[in-house]
Amino acid sequence: MPERSIYGPLISAISVFDPGYKPPSKSGGRISTATMAGIVAGATSATLLIVGIFWWNCCYKLDDEESGVLFGDEFQNGMELRKFSLVQIAKMTNNFNGEKLGKGGFGVVYKGYLRDSDTYVAVKRISKASKQGIKEYASEVKIICQLRHKNLVKLIGQCHEKGELILVYELMTNGSLDSYLFKGKTLLTWEVRFKIAQDLALALFYLHEEGDRCVLHRDIKASNIMLDSSFNAKLGDFGLARLVDHEKASQTTHLAGTLGYLAPECVSSGKASKESDVYSFGVVALEIACGRRSIESKYEESQVSLVAWVWDSYGSQRLLDVTDPKLSMNFDAKQMECLLMIGLWCVYPDQHLRPSIRQTIQVLNFEAPLPKLPSTRPNATYNAQITSEIQTSEPCFSDMSITVPR
Repeated sequence: MPERSIYGPLISAISVFDPGYKPPSKSGGRISTATMAGIVAGATSATLLIVGIFWWNCCYKLDDEESGVLFGDEFQNGMELRKFSLVQIAKMTNNFNGEKLGKGGFGVVYKGYLRDSDTYVAVKRISKASKQGIKEYASEVKIICQLRHKNLVKLIGQCHEKGELILVYELMTNGSLDSYLFKGKTLLTWEVRFKIAQDLALALFYLHEEGDRCVLHRDIKASNIMLDSSFNAKLGDFGLARLVDHEKASQTTHLAGTLGYLAPECVSSGKASKESDVYSFGVVALEIACGRRSIESKYEESQVSLVAWVWDSYGSQRLLDVTDPKLSMNFDAKQMECLLMIGLWCVYPDQHLRPSIRQTIQVLNFEAPLPKLPSTRPNATYNAQITSEIQTSEPCFSDMSITVPR
């Protein structure tokens, strides 16, 4: 029999017995209009009650399932995540009347103050109306509490009380990368930009290669790259992230991520992989160098897609023409060419010809030569079946240039 806490009370019968009740005689007795109206009203009320219970269960079943995920034994074992009460959260945020750092479909992020450590924090309050927000909360807490790296935004604690779902992060005082590249915030110098690309590569290498299991982020983009007070970059927002075995591809079957950063095979198959994360990294690398979004409708048709525009410029021997004009040519040309070429290599249409993040770091650090890419951007090709294995060993580099097949 189903558990009462999951499905609610079960109504099998409603019985009312009147000791003074006498059945009507068989001699042609008829049911009065008033009696009939009473029967109909009673039946209607019972039906509405049952329908209401069924509706309540449908609406709140997800919450019960998520609660099991969040607070089950498997989730709690070994977790070093601080648990805050709702009273503590209210004090941190001045009862949610403090400064708002951001807002989206998932809910609102507030600036908070943690008195016992004398530090400011970011408090993400998940909207009760956002079912996706609840799922992402569960995923983020389960995954990020296992991760520790200098280039990942640190999750300090959580609160799950009275229907509230709240996450508490370290505060990244300089906000997100996209606010500098696209929204007119203070101009980032080239030195800072190149370091941000290196920081992001290190974060991705940690996720893909250094843990017991591979973490696919699945939503790498400029707005999820946060900057601390010294402009060190840290990757955040693990709401779409998934844990997979190193030797296997992701089993994700639904599309997740942000258009403009999604690899073509993800759009086609809905499956994410290390290579699709690398593609997203490549898009961000191009955005850092060019100072514009991956998709910009305000430009002429040939420049709407950042990837296509940069590749066309590369093929026309005009690669440095795409650099951010706000930099006024104040950049290291060798580093700029390096970042642009890495960006193009990472967004190669065929996922099997993209570099691993290990190879990317080697080129970024000038420990390996730049790849030689075809002058014309190849068309995307898809295999009927995506490979179930990802190569974990990396080829050794020689002094010869890297040539990517056409």
